[in-house]
Amino acid sequence: MAARQLAGSGADVLVIDRYEIGERQTSACAIPTAWLQELGLIESEKQRFDSVLIHTAHGSIRLPVPWSFSTFDYPSFCELLWDQCDAEFETAKVNGRSDSEKTGTVPIGASPISIDTDRGPIHAPLVVDSLGWKRVLAGGAHYQPPEAPLSRGLEVHPPGGNVDLEVFINRRYVPAGYGWSFPADDEVRVGVGSFDPHFPVRHTTDLLADDIEVGKSAYQGNWIPHRLRPATANGVFFAGDSAGHCFPLTAEGIRPALYFGAALGMKLRDVVDGTVTREQALDDYHSFSAGHQRAFDWLLRAQKLLPKIHPRLVKPTLAASFKAGGSGDYAFNRYLGIAPPEFAALANSALRSSLDEVAA
Repeated sequence: MAARQLAGSGADVLVIDRYEIGERQTSACAIPTAWLQELGLIESEKQRFDSVLIHTAHGSIRLPVPWSFSTFDYPSFCELLWDQCDAEFETAKVNGRSDSEKTGTVPIGASPISIDTDRGPIHAPLVVDSLGWKRVLAGGAHYQPPEAPLSRGLEVHPPGGNVDLEVFINRRYVPAGYGWSFPADDEVRVGVGSFDPHFPVRHTTDLLADDIEVGKSAYQGNWIPHRLRPATANGVFFAGDSAGHCFPLTAEGIRPALYFGAALGMKLRDVVDGTVTREQALDDYHSFSAGHQRAFDWLLRAQKLLPKIHPRLVKPTLAASFKAGGSGDYAFNRYLGIAPPEFAALANSALRSSLDEVAA
């Protein structure tokens, strides 16, 4: 998304990853439909939902959502987004900062920044770390699970289908967390997420799959950050999981990655265009990300509260908190507003404006 905002800028943009674009899915891949529509990614949509069916140990409740969610095909989603870029792509494994930076012969954060990869060094004045929760380019001590603010999740992708987007808040599967079943046309994505990184989820993922009578195939899992982290460090920009851009409670990570990636891309374009310096961009982007701390804290408080609610009270608490047309609409709209689809429209407008200036 950051590279997309640099399309047509004339900048030499290189995206590197260990895997091909869209090759390695680590998400259940659900997002508010409006984000797919705004970004021209609607062709990747698999199924659409306007409610969430929540199952508790003492009954089920359907929560209507005042806007729709969509599950999508991850490879298609990535390919469609990449088609909007004019960057180059190479497969490579990032090892970290170059030896010269580590030894102090080059000041950390100097420009250009030197990055060590398994295919040789890369030097660039603007560097974005979207490498995930390991935050490889930050320098210093790194998070080490399970002693870190990380959740853990695992899911299976058997063939099949369903009409409901389902969430399971039941301590049969996980003491602190929830299970899910996200249909995606010809497959269903079933998994368990634990807020406690010490709790293993393989057995309970299998248990949930058995309970709802789906197959167990195509396992995928990952550590999931649930705390916002500084979005810049030592001259490097961080976006996505490396900046903690994953919502606590829901573990939704793709929408905030798009949102913060767009904000970062627009700021990088300002640097390329010469309207701000790299140091100004670092300060501005850091402040933009940090400005969402209250919203992330709100979700983290809810994440900590959920396991403390007595199982018999989960359903009535949800019923009281998510009344259709009232408090429920407010809560869902507030959640959507943390990374609203209108921001995707703003990113589109900024990109079109920049491209028009280039054409002129």
